[in-house]
Amino acid sequence: MKPWLIIPAKPFAEAKSRLASVLSTSQRTALSAHMLERTLHIAVAADCFAQMIVVSRDPAALTLAMHGGALPLTETGADLNAAIEQACQHAVMLGATAALILPADLPHLCIADLHALIAASGNGQRIVMAPSGDGGTNALLLPLPPPFACAFGPASYCTHWLRAARAGFAIQDVHTTTLRFDLDTPRDWAKLVTDAPFSVAALLAESPS
Repeated sequence: MKPWLIIPAKPFAEAKSRLASVLSTSQRTALSAHMLERTLHIAVAADCFAQMIVVSRDPAALTLAMHGGALPLTETGADLNAAIEQACQHAVMLGATAALILPADLPHLCIADLHALIAASGNGQRIVMAPSGDGGTNALLLPLPPPFACAFGPASYCTHWLRAARAGFAIQDVHTTTLRFDLDTPRDWAKLVTDAPFSVAALLAESPS
């Protein structure tokens, strides 16, 4: 059975606050919306998920989710990990047995990355992770209900690895340059502008400063 895809989305106007020194609020809003839309488009094209869920407090993100073929889920928790737990529980109620948790801030994400993550699970026998360049977790594929509490945030890769091991699961990492890069800091932004797979300049030109 195909896994589900869960994408947590912070309200667009609040997202990417660490980029405030290089992008205005309207630019960060447009950028966040674009990355979520792009992630959904790639997931649909990959054709490897039974269903997709976007969990968010932002009505704009939920509307975009519906247009992108995903189920919108209004976030009720207090933080990112509570939102992910809520989405996992919702997916279980709808019959899901596995899910890939994928942030929407991976601007280099490609179809091959999604296929590689799913192939690495060995038909659900392994928990799969993609570490970020700064020690976070840029993708987590696990059975449902989750065998441990998610801990997305700083140094989450090591925390997830230890929790998966303590739960008795084999673990498979997926290392690709496209999965490793997430957009958080002005330094990340400078690199993205240089080699982005989409036209950042054109996107921001459409957004009032």
